[in-house]
Amino acid sequence: MGCHLCEVHCLTEHSQSRHVVRAHKRERPRALARVRVEEALPLTLAIQCHQCDEPMCVFACLTGAMQKDPETGIVTSDSERCMGCWTCIMVCPFGALRRDTARGVVAKCDLCAHLVTPACVAHCPNEALTLVDVTP
Repeated sequence: MGCHLCEVHCLTEHSQSRHVVRAHKRERPRALARVRVEEALPLTLAIQCHQCDEPMCVFACLTGAMQKDPETGIVTSDSERCMGCWTCIMVCPFGALRRDTARGVVAKCDLCAHLVTPACVAHCPNEALTLVDVTP
């Protein structure tokens, strides 16, 4: 329905305070949502990382900042190693990676690894976003 609550809760979860008002109004630099909603009304679509089996972003990363965990399959970006070249953004077939220009690094979905259910999925009022385990 294009409510953008996934973006709100993602940004809040990746903020320093994890408080919805502080995260959106007071924190600087402001956190960046790892999911974004594209609208071509009446259609809306949430764009987020697909945690690819063979992630092009990992293969293209010049510094090794992008890595895929062999056990969980989660693709992560190490902000300490990222040099902000945006090569990973150019090769992502889903357009899921975002430039965090305030920090000079890439921002991507980490499936809220510290939570049982990612914030975007947990707070989606229509259950339009779901977490699916596709391991064989």
